[in-house]
Amino acid sequence: MEAAQAFRDPLWRGVALFRAGDFKGAAQAFAARDTAAAAFDQGNALVMLGQYDEALKRFDRSLVLRPGWPEALRNREIARIRAERRKTEGGETGQTDSRPDQVVFDKTKPGGEDTTVQAATPMSDEAVRALWLKRVQTRPADFLRAKFAYQLGTQPGAAP
Repeated sequence: MEAAQAFRDPLWRGVALFRAGDFKGAAQAFAARDTAAAAFDQGNALVMLGQYDEALKRFDRSLVLRPGWPEALRNREIARIRAERRKTEGGETGQTDSRPDQVVFDKTKPGGEDTTVQAATPMSDEAVRALWLKRVQTRPADFLRAKFAYQLGTQPGAAP
């Protein structure tokens, strides 16, 4: 959380809050910018909060600003499925008691990602959030690109 206080840029602050597990604060920080990345990241934070319908709206916004974005399409589909399951399995606040059967470490995948083997029952919201966090990928190059673009846009007399 200390890292989030060091950033003035809402996107950087949001990323720091997200990584610290403050998804509500991250969603608020991302809301301060109207960019495809900010809408996408806000959608991710809303998914972590279990606010799937709102997440769908933010993924839709990111796709308006960046049509065809594969990651936004994929995350939107995950949020849509989770929203449907929540509604059909116990209402808006219903929780399921399903858990992954086992976690398998697959060394053949790039980065040796975890894969969760599921039985016929769906994962709980908590399990989805944990899996989602494991799969969040950030690259320093993406952060630097955003930082430099932001700095260029905020300097007086900077070229557009």
